Amino acid sequence: MSNVADDPKVVFWHRDLPPVDGQPMAEHVVEATSDRVPGSIERHGPSWHRCYGSLMAHTTDRLTQEIARLGGHYAHVLDEHVESHRDDAANESWLKGRFSYMLYRRPDA
Repeated sequence: MSNVADDPKVVFWHRDLPPVDGQPMAEHVVEATSDRVPGSIERHGPSWHRCYGSLMAHTTDRLTQEIARLGGHYAHVLDEHVESHRDDAANESWLKGRFSYMLYRRPDA
């Protein structure tokens, strides 16, 4: 099993390409949610940016876990779909994301 904790960078986002000598293993999908905020989320408003930052942090954590679980060394996020959600009873909102990624293995592994 790989030890992604020793690698300086394991998640490559969109145009940030992974090492060229990496061996693709398989494409996967991971989902994550942001922390909740009070009130509603206006697209690209302050709450959106706060939740998006939280979502990206949670997604990076989830991807790091999945890379290790699946025996890879790094992942290249290919696509993301982000939606806002709201709980009217609690007056809270959050973002939920679905991210497709290619899992890679180092060639020397």
